[in-house]
Amino acid sequence: MNYLCTKCGRRTPVSDRSPKCACGGLWELEFTPPAFSLDAIDKNEWSIFRYRRFMALADDSWREVSLGEGMTPVIPLDENVLLKMDYFMPTLSYKDRGAAVLMSHCRSLGVDRVVQDSSGNAGNSVAAYAGRAGIACEIFVPEGTSPKKIAMIRAHGAKCTVVPGSRDHCAQVCREKVEREGIFYASHVYSPFFYEGTKTYLYEVYEQLGRIPRHLVIPVGNGTLFLGVIKALAHLKASGLLSSMPQIIAVQSEACDPLLRGAAAGLDAPAPVTPGPTMAEGIAIGEPMRGTQILALAKGYGVRFVHAPEDKILAAREALARKGVYCEHTTAANYAAYLHYCECFGPAEDCLITMCGAGLKSDH
Repeated sequence: MNYLCTKCGRRTPVSDRSPKCACGGLWELEFTPPAFSLDAIDKNEWSIFRYRRFMALADDSWREVSLGEGMTPVIPLDENVLLKMDYFMPTLSYKDRGAAVLMSHCRSLGVDRVVQDSSGNAGNSVAAYAGRAGIACEIFVPEGTSPKKIAMIRAHGAKCTVVPGSRDHCAQVCREKVEREGIFYASHVYSPFFYEGTKTYLYEVYEQLGRIPRHLVIPVGNGTLFLGVIKALAHLKASGLLSSMPQIIAVQSEACDPLLRGAAAGLDAPAPVTPGPTMAEGIAIGEPMRGTQILALAKGYGVRFVHAPEDKILAAREALARKGVYCEHTTAANYAAYLHYCECFGPAEDCLITMCGAGLKSDH
């Protein structure tokens, strides 16, 4: 199996530990899964690896890494909205999907030390699965990250380094360490193996419902769930299982919206923004590294970007909690954005919203 550079087209074996191509382009995987079929799912495996026939896995390292992630329920909120309860995960966020696959890849390569930057959830997931795999780990987080997320990262045995400044500056500091010391960069943004995990989100939905809902609300910061969803949709379509594509509603914070602004202006790259304070910390990415790729896919799939109104996030969180769903602020932003979308474009019937992070981690 090879990496394929998104910039120059260079192929290199996935055993290469470089975080990106020498030209600066990010890696994609040169991998075409077989046609998706419910009959090809391993019904005896209760984790995302029940879909392993459709995933780019080098070997069975996942068996020593998996924590039983995935298979989260889909529940109704009201007559128009379904919730995919992805905070029912080992580390209480959907990022476990990607971390399980990425750390399995690291295990298969014999990697013994990794670093990563995160606003909290991805770092927590990588720390947990690195601990599971016996891999030393350091996570860089920006100041203002939830203390409970930091505590969880450290509880998994990882070093957690808090970096003053923005989320984007935190990523820069981490990448400088990668370049300086040659440590494996277990990035949920750079590594295409992470998306092999997040695409199982939609495989599960299809298995559970026997269809894909007409509207999908997806939060977009660095695009880890968005890119996985697009991969899965393309795969299901190529497999002859979708007669039409759902309307993807891509959520950005009002205080940090480079992709929304770029799409509105018809740009090929994210618009320059200065991130402001936001409750939706998980999507506060001013410079998404795969932004050009995200915008190209958004244009091709007719994606609509929408703001999560900052002054509506707490009300959305309270409304969900009153229905028994206690989520973090970034997750509540998805529901706030859905309500805002309905105000702008009319009712969005048959809509699936991801509940991507649990509330106890972000009470600060």
